[in-house]
Amino acid sequence: MNSPDFAELLGPALASAIEQRGFTTLTPVQHAVLDPSLRGRDLRISSQTGSGKTVAIGFTLREALEAGKDAVAPKNGVAAPLALVITPTRELAKQVDEELSWLYAPQSVKVASVTGGGGYRDERRAFAQGPAVIVGTPGRLLDHLRRGSIDASAIGTVVLDEADRMLDLGFREELEGILSFAPTPHTTHLVSATFPRDVRVLADKVQTEPVNVEGTPLGTANADIDHMIHLVSLSERTAAVINLLLSDPDSKTLVFARMRSEVSELTNELKSAGFHVRSLSGEMEQPERNRALDDFKRGRLHALVATDVAARGIDVQDISHVIHVEPPTDVDTYTHRSGRTGRAGRKGISSVLTPPAGFAKTSALLRRAGVTFRVEAIPTADALREQRQERLFTELTSDASGTADADWRCAALAERIVESGQAAQALTRLLSRVGITGPCEPRDVTPHAPPAERKKLSGPSKAGFGDGPARPRPTRKDHPADWVTFRVTWGGLHGANPRRLFAMMCRRGGVQGGDVGAIEIAKTHSFVNIAKAAASSFEEAARVPDPRDPRVSIHRADGDAPRPKPAAKHHPAAKPHAPAKHHPATHAKPHSGGVKRKSHAEPKPRADRPSKRQVAR
Repeated sequence: MNSPDFAELLGPALASAIEQRGFTTLTPVQHAVLDPSLRGRDLRISSQTGSGKTVAIGFTLREALEAGKDAVAPKNGVAAPLALVITPTRELAKQVDEELSWLYAPQSVKVASVTGGGGYRDERRAFAQGPAVIVGTPGRLLDHLRRGSIDASAIGTVVLDEADRMLDLGFREELEGILSFAPTPHTTHLVSATFPRDVRVLADKVQTEPVNVEGTPLGTANADIDHMIHLVSLSERTAAVINLLLSDPDSKTLVFARMRSEVSELTNELKSAGFHVRSLSGEMEQPERNRALDDFKRGRLHALVATDVAARGIDVQDISHVIHVEPPTDVDTYTHRSGRTGRAGRKGISSVLTPPAGFAKTSALLRRAGVTFRVEAIPTADALREQRQERLFTELTSDASGTADADWRCAALAERIVESGQAAQALTRLLSRVGITGPCEPRDVTPHAPPAERKKLSGPSKAGFGDGPARPRPTRKDHPADWVTFRVTWGGLHGANPRRLFAMMCRRGGVQGGDVGAIEIAKTHSFVNIAKAAASSFEEAARVPDPRDPRVSIHRADGDAPRPKPAAKHHPAAKPHAPAKHHPATHAKPHSGGVKRKSHAEPKPRADRPSKRQVAR
């Protein structure tokens, strides 16, 4: 879609705002709400998280803003908005305010937000500016309507954003109260990534002949998110989080815990380990929450640790990793949690930590969520140390490492050290002084093999835990003289099976299926035969790290220690190998310091209006 299409669809003012923001196309949900046949209709808008729903909301307000553009706001600081947008949390209200402000800036449309925890004086001052759109949390909006500081007589559109979450928080009465102030006629739009039964019941009550608008069909998984399950003992959850953070130190990571006490405890443990982290939970005052979010957006933190309630309004486009310290209890929660990453076309990872005994329940949850997932081992301490060393070596030796901007004194000293013949000794001391492990040393985390698959499973989840149907494999008799054996640092404890190893060899080594011979799987590594004629090119191609498997290395087995006798010899045509039973006694002592579960759930935030009813601030 080019610029003339923007002007035709949106009009010159909105097209100008979109172009200035750098948009080159509209997302499916944004395009869908612009259908001329929807004008004047109540809408139920569904689309996966990160798909541009907030801008789509802005487009739905066009009609109300055009119809009431000549309205005159009452005096004495009373607002007479043309549209209301209701959100479940203060953070989401602020972000919707920011998005609508730039979208309608060319038309000089003012937007104000009102939320629990904010000052009434500042909100009344904003009302005096004559905002055409007011965004707010349910309790504070209803409070202003009852006080008379918001005159609802000119409202043409009311939008309920994240409708499912507002009902989860107990806002039904507040929502119905706000809608009772809106004049007749007006349009009511519900926006949500999911539409469970209670949302449909509310929609039927407050909407008239609504139209379903699907940017993406309900239940469609975000293809930009890589979903993983990590089997981790309860006592090693903190250690697992530490290793995941160390595995990608430059990523922006959001960590979910279920209760406030767990958020606080995990935050303190990560700080003690050397990470820059902050927490986000319901009991925090608004200024503190704003500072935490601002630090996270600006990349000042290794991670933000949050509860579901507090993180619902987070709309940060470049979150690259979401870690679930424990599996969520329902599909909707997983959808919203994981949807914080993989936004606006960017790739992301969703990692779920679950104890081995909970694997069946967690895998069933992800299947119900409609996502394809795989089981991955937590990065080992040795692998993380090697990864850090390789990264540092690349940074120090790369031609583009920025030496041209280095202080001339540093360059002169480096040359002097080289001339002295003591470069290796000096570098050793320097690296020891600065440290090469990152914020902290990686932890030892006990590996766990996935439980045996159940025969009743079928389809994509049967052979590879949701990885899709198996690829047909050749059958042949292997002759040792015709094959070269390669060692792969991926074994049964990590979830390896013949089908997945076969696919990896073809992808990493650039070979055809007929070049892959017998496969032997041990606990922590595997051996794969490659046709002798293709071995050299395979070795060269497989040496290049693969972003999909950064911790898996492949090299010739020549010269290795004697190979362990495998439980069975596998061929790609054989059934997946069942890893040997894990015996904890054969591993290093687990790292202590897991997140302790509390018996109490996170209470709902206190009211944002002078009432004893609990509503989100």
